[in-house]
Amino acid sequence: MPKVMQKVITDDLDALLNILPPHIRQPLCDQGNNSDLLEVILDLGRPAEARFPAREIILNPKEIDEADLDYVVSRIGTFGDDNRAGIERTLHRISAIRNRKRRIVGLTCRVGRAVFGTIKIIEDLVETGKGVLLLGGPGVGKTTMLREVARVLADDFGKRVIIVDTSNEIAGDGDIPHPAIGHARRMQVATPTKQHAVMIEAVENHMPEVIVIDEIGTELEAQAARTIAERGVQLIATAHGNTLENLMMNPTLCDLIGGIQSVTLGDEEAKRRGTQKSILERTSSPTFDIVVEIQGWDRVAIRPDVGEAVDAILRGQLLDTETRWLDEKGEIRIANQAPANTSTRTFRDRKPLKKNEPAKVFLYGINRGRLEQITKEMHLELDIVPNLSEANLFITSKNYFRRKPQKVRDAETANLPLYVLKSNTPAQMRQLLADIYPVENQDKSNSLKRALGEAEEAVTQVKDGEQEGIELSPQSAYIRRLQHLIARRNDLLSQSTGKDPNRRVRIYR
Repeated sequence: MPKVMQKVITDDLDALLNILPPHIRQPLCDQGNNSDLLEVILDLGRPAEARFPAREIILNPKEIDEADLDYVVSRIGTFGDDNRAGIERTLHRISAIRNRKRRIVGLTCRVGRAVFGTIKIIEDLVETGKGVLLLGGPGVGKTTMLREVARVLADDFGKRVIIVDTSNEIAGDGDIPHPAIGHARRMQVATPTKQHAVMIEAVENHMPEVIVIDEIGTELEAQAARTIAERGVQLIATAHGNTLENLMMNPTLCDLIGGIQSVTLGDEEAKRRGTQKSILERTSSPTFDIVVEIQGWDRVAIRPDVGEAVDAILRGQLLDTETRWLDEKGEIRIANQAPANTSTRTFRDRKPLKKNEPAKVFLYGINRGRLEQITKEMHLELDIVPNLSEANLFITSKNYFRRKPQKVRDAETANLPLYVLKSNTPAQMRQLLADIYPVENQDKSNSLKRALGEAEEAVTQVKDGEQEGIELSPQSAYIRRLQHLIARRNDLLSQSTGKDPNRRVRIYR
């Protein structure tokens, strides 16, 4: 029988409303049900706004003045170096915008909620004792889930849990932590730049079995996380990025998933593998064993073996991804998504498009901005049309294709070629473009080989002292990132110079 997850939400909303000026508070109270209120925006010289998931409303046409901002500031805690403050014994967060004279000219009053029950969807993962890294965009519930993980591990499993709480966002403002973290202990961080030091201090001074950290964002914090994991302490943390692929492209944080290095193979080995001589490989074991990509409040994708997943991505292979979600009855459902280069990607009676036949695509459930960016990086053209009748290619995601909404049925009825993506990841989109434009992709593959080879040769010359610095040929942003990575892994410096389309990488000591 599938598990049933029941959520209990507590938000202490009255505490947040009470810090607002009366002419702002009253219209908000008159809204009635504010259970889905996200934040209240107070900007100098503009009307106050209340933001909800699907709407924004003006609370009062009167413009915010300095007295209104001072009213709020006088009723909350002290702002830290990160320009964040809170309300004691609550999870609400107030963030300040300052002018050049450091005077506050705007406030974002964000509602903090403790949601009891969110951990059920990943409870079996955290109780294994393995390190778990939560990824996801703003507002999808990373911190909420992290808070619940700390409480359950401390209360239900009886473990010694320490929370490194940089902005007091996990356990709330004030010296006494919010009851939402249960018996977990909380260490506050005086300034965000000291988070890595507090992480190490937590291990050395307090003998935790589990350390919980929100937003690992710097190289020092990534190094501290590795040190903690190597001491046998379970790490549960969040990091910047939506997917594992995002993390791999982030030179600051890629050590969390084992790091990536450029390796030059011998002729025979390259031939045996069927690859180019310069390839990217994982440097070491990942700091975290499991990555959970939070796709929404009730949906996650799980990479149960980070090392295996990273290796597969670097080799251009695709692994099954476990997806978990809540159905309309609140029951947890689990499914494995097959790689998109098997039955999930299909062309019907259609040859790949040539240069003289530009793709006119209709997108359904696909991230348009991300696809346009990758198309630009690959120097290709893609005409995204607003009407199905204008398209010569229909692109959708596997989730939508399985549910067969009307647009998908219309495309099939029109005998329009279908391309089904496993997910909205950069790797999937590059594969899509490679299939649409095979000739161009072959050219780009050769260009990539030449670009990486040029970077390797420059590294050799600089390290041998033949030249102090070498400028490489102009490349796209994606290829430049790989060239920067090659320089960094060889302990050399690099920087991008010039403007597109002539922007290039310079490698130097």
